[in-house]
Amino acid sequence: MDDARIAFRYPNFRYYQAARFLTICASEMQSVAVGWQIYEITRRPLDLGLAGLAQFLPGIVLFLVAGQIADRIDRKRILLACFTVFAVCSSLLLWLSLRGLHAVHPIYAVLLLVGVVRAFSGPTGQAFLPLLVPEEHFPNAVAWGSSIFEVATIVGPAIGGLIYAITKGPETVYAAALGAFVCAAVLILMIRLQSARRVVRGVTLHTVLAGFRFIGQNKIILGAITLDLFAVLLGGAVALLPVYAREILRTGPWGLGILRSAPGVGAAITAIVIAHHPLRRKAGSTMLWCVAGFGVFTIVFGLSHHLLLSLVALILVGATDMVSVIVRATLVQLNTPDEMRGRVSAVNMLFIGASNEFGQFESGITAQWFGTVPAVIYGGLGTLLVVGLWAWNFPQLRKVNELVPVRKEMLEEGNVTADPNE
Repeated sequence: MDDARIAFRYPNFRYYQAARFLTICASEMQSVAVGWQIYEITRRPLDLGLAGLAQFLPGIVLFLVAGQIADRIDRKRILLACFTVFAVCSSLLLWLSLRGLHAVHPIYAVLLLVGVVRAFSGPTGQAFLPLLVPEEHFPNAVAWGSSIFEVATIVGPAIGGLIYAITKGPETVYAAALGAFVCAAVLILMIRLQSARRVVRGVTLHTVLAGFRFIGQNKIILGAITLDLFAVLLGGAVALLPVYAREILRTGPWGLGILRSAPGVGAAITAIVIAHHPLRRKAGSTMLWCVAGFGVFTIVFGLSHHLLLSLVALILVGATDMVSVIVRATLVQLNTPDEMRGRVSAVNMLFIGASNEFGQFESGITAQWFGTVPAVIYGGLGTLLVVGLWAWNFPQLRKVNELVPVRKEMLEEGNVTADPNE
């Protein structure tokens, strides 16, 4: 098999990525339907932000527990349970819609349950991937996993928006999401692993907080994770897409689906390019420049009043963000011992949730206060400021050259040389 596709040589990787594709498609379809449904009921940007907050809050409470569980219980069983409960959430949204919704509070209740499940599925999924391929093929697996993720974020919203527009309601979208989650659970059952036995220690405050300590002591990982946290927290405009679609770009649910798909187009293309042409030099500085590009293209989107220009800007937002995703995921997973991957991934997923779901809440509040367009523009400017500060405060991140396991003293002190074999 072509080295660029070597991760697909392993059946477990194929089954997992197929399941992941279905769950992401289902989640994205559902997000389009939920966003349009909420805005149809209230017409307030703040309520779109509250949808993100509802999914983020459980992660704050549960991420330490989720990390412990991912390191102590079979990860395949955890994922199977999570996908099953995701299907239950889709069933609840379908049932609520069929009854006729005139308030958003029941939707928020279901989204809280979605947030609970994500608190467990996120770190478990991140810690599960290194078990599916040998370590030397892990960067290739990350690149392909990222491209599959992004293709799903293209297909899911587009299908969700189209179905919503054709059927003039969210019920069919929720039913399709339910079916996708059930199929994903079946695929997880097909995975066969022979994992090395992990040492299970008693649960103490010391072991619970081990993920925080590990990240805090490893400056390169800390810099990569927090850069993504603050850049996307400030620069994310996804929560406001229903407002842009209806009020600024004057389109309907189909247009919202296309807008939500656009970042995935750019990200998928970037991930596929990196899978065939890995980042072999200056990975850290490339990451910083691309996050800066994320901020610039967010500003362009904020200023645009034309659908085509908005789509191009969102495509470039996704393309630049994907570089950060691949660099961060590779650095975190390759440089974390397997017995700690659940706890470290839980902290990482908390940061990702803060940047995505809590970022939606931040966008909703700033849009309510300052207006939709200023909120997006200020967010893009904030991202540029974050990049400058991180380039200054984390010089060790700038010096990361290749995406390979970094020696312990380099991670802790930032003494990264141009040649990782030195």
